[in-house]
Amino acid sequence: MRIADVFENNRKWVTSKLELDKDYFTDLSKGQNPEFLYIGCSDSRVTAEELMGVKPGEAFVHRNIANMVISIDLNAMSVVNYAVEHLNVNHIVICGHYYCGGVKAAMQSADLGILNPWLRNIRDVYRIHKDELDAIKNEDERYNRLVELNVQEQCINVLKTAVVQKAYFARNIAIHGWVFDVHSGKLIDLKIDFPNILKDIMKIYSLK
Repeated sequence: MRIADVFENNRKWVTSKLELDKDYFTDLSKGQNPEFLYIGCSDSRVTAEELMGVKPGEAFVHRNIANMVISIDLNAMSVVNYAVEHLNVNHIVICGHYYCGGVKAAMQSADLGILNPWLRNIRDVYRIHKDELDAIKNEDERYNRLVELNVQEQCINVLKTAVVQKAYFARNIAIHGWVFDVHSGKLIDLKIDFPNILKDIMKIYSLK
């Protein structure tokens, strides 16, 4: 695709929206009131709005390599804080995807330069769940299980943050761990049992 094609596509998109609703962009400019904060992977095959079927203004989106939530990542922490405290989202979604390049890179014993400190966080997920993962003999199955466990750990990282804990006790904000299956196009709810997972660690992280 050429750059010129992008602008032509934009022109057609604007025209199509105005044909349906002449006030579409006027209304859009008045502000946003999203129900969801979506934290997903930067992979070009995985676009939040398309796979969720949401309209502009319905999801506040943050994407990075392998859908990470790292406490010293000012970008991610600012997004979480703004979404929870100022936009008052009711749902936080961490969405990974099978055959994630970032997760696969983290499984390699290789020096990947500037990616090393980022991928180390995924390698830490492997370390935490080493016994379960090493017991999986099929490499693709082990790889995709690490994708799921990485989503789980990033959900836990979100729950550790002060702004989310306060919102959880004040208005019962919901955390969801999902995986997108690129082979079928389906979203999979991992149905993570947060109370059971967190019962032994929240005495360390809880602010109450």
